[in-house]
Amino acid sequence: MKLINNIFTAMLAAGVTTCALAESVFPPPEWRETPDPIASPFAEKGGTLRFAASQPPKSFNYYIDNTTYVQLLFSMMYETLLSTDPLTTEFVPKLACRWSISDDKLVYTFRIDPEARWSDGMPVTATDVKWTFDQVMDPKNPTGAFKVMLGEFASPEIVDSKTVRFTARTTHWRNLLALGSFEIMPEHAFKEQEFSKLELANAVVSGPYTMDLVKEQISTRMRRREDWWAAERPASRNTMNFDYVVFKYYSSQENAFESFKKDGVDVYAVYTARLWANETVGERFSKNWIVKQRVSNYDPVGFQGFALNTRKFPFDDLRVRKAFAHLIDRETMNRTMMFDAYFLHRSYYEDLYDQEHPCPNPFFEFDVEKAKALLKEAGYVMNQQTGILEKGGRELTFDFLTRDSTSDKFLVVVDNALKQVGIKMNLVRKDFAAWMRDVDVFNFNATWASWSASRFRDPEQTWHSREAARNSSNNISGFSDERVDALIERQRTIFDLDERNQICREIDSILTQNVPYVLLWNINCVRLLYWNKLGTPPTILGKFSDERSLIAYWWYDRESAAELKTAIKNGTFLPRQPEEIDFDSFFQQQTNK
Repeated sequence: MKLINNIFTAMLAAGVTTCALAESVFPPPEWRETPDPIASPFAEKGGTLRFAASQPPKSFNYYIDNTTYVQLLFSMMYETLLSTDPLTTEFVPKLACRWSISDDKLVYTFRIDPEARWSDGMPVTATDVKWTFDQVMDPKNPTGAFKVMLGEFASPEIVDSKTVRFTARTTHWRNLLALGSFEIMPEHAFKEQEFSKLELANAVVSGPYTMDLVKEQISTRMRRREDWWAAERPASRNTMNFDYVVFKYYSSQENAFESFKKDGVDVYAVYTARLWANETVGERFSKNWIVKQRVSNYDPVGFQGFALNTRKFPFDDLRVRKAFAHLIDRETMNRTMMFDAYFLHRSYYEDLYDQEHPCPNPFFEFDVEKAKALLKEAGYVMNQQTGILEKGGRELTFDFLTRDSTSDKFLVVVDNALKQVGIKMNLVRKDFAAWMRDVDVFNFNATWASWSASRFRDPEQTWHSREAARNSSNNISGFSDERVDALIERQRTIFDLDERNQICREIDSILTQNVPYVLLWNINCVRLLYWNKLGTPPTILGKFSDERSLIAYWWYDRESAAELKTAIKNGTFLPRQPEEIDFDSFFQQQTNK
């Protein structure tokens, strides 16, 4: 107890009030902030990065629009209480310089860094933390996905202007993760606005960027703040280098790619195998004006597939869901349309399996006869006049909600297979914002959805039956299973990651048997194209992240930009960059030096 008592003394000297319960205080006294090991010492400030984005979001408030793109913009403007070490993912200070956890893991106290400031010069306070929490938890605000994690806590107590204390209702392994990772917003700037309609252009922020220009339906520009309070901290050095980051909107991936080839954007992450295999040719690529790289790191693998709304006909019947799965010829589509570039999903947690833990899940192979047998078992009979299956006079027909023309070629193949057995699929096309609105209120039969993953899997948000009825939740399929609920409840108090992963594998087995999604395919690397005028760290991306991390680590290289301009003018070659980047290789080289 001597070490903890010494920490208590230091905390009290800093003005932190401690609770009566025994507690542990972080970070330890010997901890010192160090430079980010991913960031390059050669990085320089300046320039503009033009980034291809999808269609405009319904809101720039991440609590309202729970998408990866909005999360990226939001995190550039608003900071969390804690951050994580880029190599170990252990918690480190951010807005909070100190925090403590009671021994029963129910009480969490955070001390706000006295240097933390909003962009209008006002200090970040405990009131800001409480206001943000209360807004997210307010029943009238459509913040469903965030209510899951933060709902474990009562409204926080303001101990003093710089100290805020949370009390959890129950013990949960993710409690510190939940509190440490939600973005804090300024109460004084937004208290008069409706939370679901906040105006974030040129808003008061604490982060390294502010949103300074929004061209509706065209682009959003983020400007680097010269007065960011954390700019001189060791962990911030050589990061957040671009003066401006412009997100340009495109109606499809193909349109974005065509713009990229014409130098309309600077970087393009390739999610279409055809583009990577067939379209990265010509002078710009052969002369290395455009860099082509595959980056392998530890970015957790999510999943994608056709989400089936189990709340509604016809996918409220497991036999129909299984039949649909058997009518998706994934192997042929991967081979003939995607150059065998993907692995085929058989799990919702792909990277929890290895040689020690082989995946036992069934693979739904393309099998028309199995599909017919399942539909017959479900009571469907062919109407010979219409060619459509019926049950009790009701046709087996459904709407497929789509938002992107890039999926059309796959849906044509799916539609042909469905017609073979007498299922009618109607395509309902909407723009991204309208698609999100429908998904948020579960107004669909089936749709294509993809989900990112975290190193710390949390099945509750996506799979607990409680979330099936909450609008804007991640349980868009409406999945509900008592066994899964019980497993989710059991893993709440398990702090060992390996044990929780084993429970996730058990959940995964139940999920695959119940087919809330028809799982499709994925890739375990990031495919990048970028104009050869950008500086990059040796690893290109962070250890646990995708292309979004380049905004933090890359920079505009003036010398390379000049060389690129000359090469294009004269039709000459630039030096070739390595095409395969492996994160481990770089750090192993550093260790061996």
